[in-house]
Amino acid sequence: MKRPTFLPSLALLMAAALGVFGQSTDAGEIKVTAKKFEFDPNTIHVKRGDHVKLLITAVDHDHGFKLEAFQVDQLLKKGETTTVEFTADQVGTFKFACSHVCGLGHHKMKGELVVE
Repeated sequence: MKRPTFLPSLALLMAAALGVFGQSTDAGEIKVTAKKFEFDPNTIHVKRGDHVKLLITAVDHDHGFKLEAFQVDQLLKKGETTTVEFTADQVGTFKFACSHVCGLGHHKMKGELVVE
């Protein structure tokens, strides 16, 4: 009995159409506020392969945004919105923090990026 030879090709075509191969998608713009000793939101959820675009506004003081896992370290100027972009190409939970000393509670200014 002869096996159909088109089945493996069909399976590859369907997998590509469904994005199984990690095709990048757009997570949309995520607005984040940096203010005295907190990020809001302090937990950000995205999917692996997403192009992440954070619009971060420092409202009370200069701050920083450091996300080592994705080589991000950006100064956030008071009153300005700073765009931070990267591709979430790793799965896991990654810590981010303020990287510009902003006062006595600076060490508490943390959050996490969850990539599913």
